[in-house]
Amino acid sequence: METTTAARPSTVAVQAASQTVNDCVIEIATVNGSGSQSANNILLKAIFRMGVPVGGKNLFPSNIAGLPTWFTIRVNKDGYTARREDVDIVVAMNPQTALDDMKKVKPGGVFLYNAEIKIDASALRDDTRNIGVNFRELVDQATDAIKLKKLLVNMVYVGILGELLRVEWDALVSTIRDQFRDKAKVLESNFKALEIGRQYAIDRLQGHFPFAVSEMSENRGKILIEGNAAAAIGMIFGGCTFMSWYPITPSSSLAETFIALAEKHRKDPRGKNTFAIVQAEDELAAITMVAGASWAGARAMTCTSGPGVSLMGEAAGLFYYAEIPGVIWDVQRVGPSTGMPTRTAQGDILGAYTLSHGDTKHVLLLPGTVEECFEFGMTAFDVAERLQTLVLVLSDLDLGMNVWIGDEFKYPEKPFDRGKVLDAAALAKLPKYSRYEDVDGDGIGWRTLPGTRDDKAAFLTRGSGHNKHAQYTESSPQYREVVDRLVKKWNTARGVVPAPIIDRTPGAEAGIIAFGSTNMPMREARDILRGNGVDTNYLRLRALPFNEDVEGFIAAHDRIYVVEQNRDGQMLDILRAEFPAHAVKMRSVRHYDGLPITAPHIAGPIFAMEGVSK
Repeated sequence: METTTAARPSTVAVQAASQTVNDCVIEIATVNGSGSQSANNILLKAIFRMGVPVGGKNLFPSNIAGLPTWFTIRVNKDGYTARREDVDIVVAMNPQTALDDMKKVKPGGVFLYNAEIKIDASALRDDTRNIGVNFRELVDQATDAIKLKKLLVNMVYVGILGELLRVEWDALVSTIRDQFRDKAKVLESNFKALEIGRQYAIDRLQGHFPFAVSEMSENRGKILIEGNAAAAIGMIFGGCTFMSWYPITPSSSLAETFIALAEKHRKDPRGKNTFAIVQAEDELAAITMVAGASWAGARAMTCTSGPGVSLMGEAAGLFYYAEIPGVIWDVQRVGPSTGMPTRTAQGDILGAYTLSHGDTKHVLLLPGTVEECFEFGMTAFDVAERLQTLVLVLSDLDLGMNVWIGDEFKYPEKPFDRGKVLDAAALAKLPKYSRYEDVDGDGIGWRTLPGTRDDKAAFLTRGSGHNKHAQYTESSPQYREVVDRLVKKWNTARGVVPAPIIDRTPGAEAGIIAFGSTNMPMREARDILRGNGVDTNYLRLRALPFNEDVEGFIAAHDRIYVVEQNRDGQMLDILRAEFPAHAVKMRSVRHYDGLPITAPHIAGPIFAMEGVSK
C-alpha cells in the first residue's frame, strides 16, 4: 500500500519516456447493483471527449445483485477497441474476486485495490505497481448519507484514475454534467467525490505511472453508442409504429429505448400517440401481434433473444407462407436453453434461417457495426415489405449492450419502400385480382391493405393450404405452385438484401469470411496476420440469402477461413451447402466461450492452418 504524502508539482507533468500513451486496458471489478456502471461510463466518455478511441464492455451476472461484475475500458490510439484479454490496470473493489483480479494484470501494470480488502503484503506481486486506497475514509469526506456512500465511492476511484491517467478535468466535469443534468444535488455530490479522489492522487500517489491518455483528434464526427440504442433510433426513422415484446436479456434495452423515443417523437399535432406498444404475456403472443399489425399495414416488429426466437417458430411459418411482412430483432446470447443470458454468441444462425417447420427459409440481416444497427433498423422494414416476408435481424449481446464508437448517423433521405401495394385506384383498373399470383415474374404477389375501398381488395390470409387466389386448397399441384413461387421470391431476395462488404489486399491468397460483431476485432487481427507475413482479403456478410459476390469471393481464393462465434460452425455449414463445389477449401475458425472474440482468437488459428510460426 502506498502512503506517500508529498504533493506532485503539477497535474500536467512531463510524461516519462517509458510511459505508454493512449494504449491500455482498464478493468474495474465491483459487484452487481453497486452503481458502478454510471461512474465507469463517465470515465470512458471523458476519454472519448479527448478524441481518443475507446470502447467499453460490461460483464455482469444474470441473476442477483451482489455478485461479481467487471467493466473493461480499452483505450487504443489505432482504433482497436474490441476486447483484449490481457489487462494493464485493475481497480479491485470486490473482495470476492480481488486475488483473481490481481492475476490478470500484465507485468509492469497497475493493481489499484480497496485497502479494506485484507491482502497480505506477501501476496502482492512484485512485477506490478500496487496501490492500496482506503476508500471508506475518502467517501466519508464526500457525504454522511449511508446510501450515497455506496454510489459515490465509484466516483472516488474515477477521480483517482482520471488524475493518474491525465484525463482532462474539463472532460470529466462536462461528462458528469451531461450524465446528471437537472439534478443539482446529485451533481454537487459527484463533483465532490471526484475532486476528493483527484486530490488524493495528487497528494499521496507520487511516482511514475506507466499509462496515460493524451488528447487526439480521432473522434471528430464520431459518437459513442450501444447497438441496441442505435437499432431503436433506426426503427423510429424507419417508420415503425407497432412493437410487441416480452422482456428478455439482452434485448430489453432495445425495447425500452424505442418506447422512450416513440413517446417523445411519435405524436400527432394534438400530442396524441401515433404508435402502439404492447408488453405481451410471452414471445408467442408478441410475434402473432406483429403478424396482425403488419397484415393491417403497420410497420411492426418485436425484439427478443434466442429462447424467444424458439417460441416464435410456428408464427414464423405463418409469416413465410401467408407472406406477411414483419421484423424480429434477435440480440443473440449463449445457449442452448437458458444458457448464459449475459454472455454473447452467434448461435442462432441455423435456427433463425429455417425457423418453423416444413420448407421455410427466412431473410437474415447481420449488422456488424452500430452504424448498421441504425441502418438496418430502417432497412429491415423496407426488405420485409418489398419481399412480403419475415425478416430476422441477428445482432448479439456484445454489439447490442456494449459501447462502441461509430460515425454520426445520417438523416435518411430515401422514402420508405412499401413494396407492391395496390390502392383503390389501381384495383379499379384491374378486371380481377389474385393475392398470390406472380404477375411480374419476381415471385412477389401484389397485396392490399384492410380498408381499401374496392371489393377486390378483400382476401383471407391463411396458414393452411391455399392457391394463388388465396382460396383454401388441398390440391397438390396448386400447393406446389405456391411454394415453388416462394423459391423464386427467395432468389429475388438475393438482389434486395444488403450486399457484403469486401476489403482486398493485393496478392492475398487467403480469404476471411465473417459477420456481425466478429467484425469488431477483424482489422486488428488482419494487421497481426499481415505483420507476420499472411495477407488476407476479407468479406463481411451482411445478409442471407447470399448474392453472387459471395460465391465469386470464395472461388477467387485457395483458402477461405469462416470466423464465427458458435461451437458448430453454423455459417460454414450454410456456405458449404450453398456452394458445395468449394466446400473443401472452406475452413472453420470458431470461438464460443461466451466472451467476445478477440484479434488473437482470429489470427491464432489462421496462423496454425497457414503453417506460420507466430
